[in-house]
Amino acid sequence: MVKLDRIEHFVTIPEGVTAAISEDGVVTISGPKGSLSREFTSTFLVLLQESDRLTVRVDMPRRKQRALAGTWNAHLHNMVKGVTDGFTYNLKAFYSHFPMTMAVKGNKFVVNNYFGERVPRTSDILAGVDVKVNNKVEVVVSGIDKELVGQTAANIEKSTTIKNRDRRVFQDGIYLINKE
Repeated sequence: MVKLDRIEHFVTIPEGVTAAISEDGVVTISGPKGSLSREFTSTFLVLLQESDRLTVRVDMPRRKQRALAGTWNAHLHNMVKGVTDGFTYNLKAFYSHFPMTMAVKGNKFVVNNYFGERVPRTSDILAGVDVKVNNKVEVVVSGIDKELVGQTAANIEKSTTIKNRDRRVFQDGIYLINKE
């Protein structure tokens, strides 16, 4: 197997987006939709800023270091995409007999009348994420941080899990339809 002497990943910074790297390894990317910051520290990897791109570099990488370079590359790409386009997750509620109602109350997502239950089910909406209910059955989760948007959608989906029932028969719940 061939040993690579250097791996470099490049993240292009589009027009209207600025990137700054502080001395303690915090990268701040600002764009038309907002600003995101994240800390990138490693003893092996180097993060460099050129005029219109960021470079993740590792010399004489081992397997874990090569994987970490790819992870940093993906995080930086997601940050750039988040401040330019944002992320949107679409969920849909399905029910067979008991019509559930959904509402956003502050930083909580509330599901009422799920399987005829009297106690509402709730899930947390993380900071920086916008949740909307459309047409009584569609839920739109959007924001600029991919991890927070995905975790909020997962919290909403998890709030309608059923215990001690056959999932093939009792298919009611809120499910992810697509991601943009």
